[in-house]
Parts: sequence; structure tokens; C-alpha cells
Amino acid sequence: MARTILLPIDLSDPHSWEHALPEALTLLAGGGALHVVSVLPDFGLAQVGTFFRKDFEKQALHAFGEQITEWVAANIPDDVEVHPHVLHGTIYDEILRAAAKLAVDVIVMGSHRPALQDYLLGPNAARVVRHARCSVYVVRG
Repeated sequence: MARTILLPIDLSDPHSWEHALPEALTLLAGGGALHVVSVLPDFGLAQVGTFFRKDFEKQALHAFGEQITEWVAANIPDDVEVHPHVLHGTIYDEILRAAAKLAVDVIVMGSHRPALQDYLLGPNAARVVRHARCSVYVVRG
């Protein structure tokens, strides 16, 4: 039984969590902790960052934190121990880093947008599956 689960979500894409969340909650039925993570991607190239005001990232991370807190309140039952986390960087790297840092038993994540579910696992899910040091449960939508 999993005692600690990492659930990566994309706040802008319900397909990233609508099937994975119930599976994660089922795995936690006997108790444990759910770590919900969402990653704010970085700019990629330094040149891109120059187009934004100096405090943009700080404000974006704060707003992102408020959004994930609202998501948790709306979607996670009150009797579940849940810890929301806002991460910043490359999506798959941050998921893997969080899984290692939190020493989770399993990562539960959605596979990809429905239009491609029969063909692709999704680049982030595929990388997490290949490189995670814990079990990864990929839930098809």
C-alpha cells in the first residue's frame, strides 16, 4: 500500500488529473499523505525573460500558489492529508526532484491529452516513467 503519493497536475488541463485523482485517492484509502504538485515552466531561454517585468516570476508563482490552494480545497476530500506544492522549472525534472525529495512511494499521473492517448504517453509522463526511482502509476484518460 502506498503511504505517500505524488500527484502532478496541470491546473489549466483537467485531463491531467480528472482520472488520476480518483486513483490516487483509492490508493490512499488506508491513510497516508497526498502531495499535489503543479509546475510553472520557466522561460526556457534567458532572452525570453527580458520581455517580462522584473518581478513577473515572483508574482506568477504567488498567483500559481493561490490557484493550487483553491484546486485542493475544491477537489480533495477534507479527511485526506494533502500538501500542495508549486514548482518552477522543467516539468519532468521538477516532478522527479519532488518525488525524490519527498521520498514518495508512487507517482500517480495522467497520460496525455485525450486526442493523443492512443498514440503517445506524453513527453513528461514518459520521462518520469523512465527516470523515477519510485513506482509510477500512469492513468489513461
